[in-house]
Amino acid sequence: MEYVTAVPPPRTEAGPEAAAAASGRRSLGIALLLGAIGAAVVLMTSGQTWAEGTVAVGGGTVPLKATGGDVTGLPTALAIVGLAALVAVFAVRKAGRLLVSALLALSGAGAAAAALLGVSDTSALDEKAAKTAGDTSATIDAVTHTAWPYITAAGAVLILLAGLLALRYGKLWPAMSGRYERDGSPRPRAARTAPDPERPEEIWKALDRGEDPTREE
Repeated sequence: MEYVTAVPPPRTEAGPEAAAAASGRRSLGIALLLGAIGAAVVLMTSGQTWAEGTVAVGGGTVPLKATGGDVTGLPTALAIVGLAALVAVFAVRKAGRLLVSALLALSGAGAAAAALLGVSDTSALDEKAAKTAGDTSATIDAVTHTAWPYITAAGAVLILLAGLLALRYGKLWPAMSGRYERDGSPRPRAARTAPDPERPEEIWKALDRGEDPTREE
């Protein structure tokens, strides 16, 4: 009597290199998403009203408001730097990628700090109050602050997270192809075939290149 034993097929398990590649692709997608969304949020919210108030003018009051750009231009500038660093991280390798990743993280951290410092800043409103009242000693009254500085800071934190991901997993990310980089060595010239006498346009092209169309290769 014969016994038939079922042999299970061999299982293929992903090795460390495959796991690292998958982790790199996943972290790359998350970093790009966080960086892009964070920069867009910072750039958009910097144009929103961060603070409002009134100034006394001629027995009445005039409402005034200050946007994020009026309060501080740092979040916008650092968001642009962060976007440039996010793109540049693919053009460099090794130590260069580490430095660019650190710049990306610092851009996010700096933008967040600047936005939070602008939450209670009334200097921009005071300056507008002095211009409106025509009195350098005039100050803003009934100041209220909006939530936009906090939203700006939240967007900057996303840029910071993208930088931290680049610092942690950037070595696993692909780099710009070097196929277009020149090494300084002369490139071989392509062999040119003699122009076809039956096609006059080829003869004219050869003459334009300074070639003798009657010379055989």
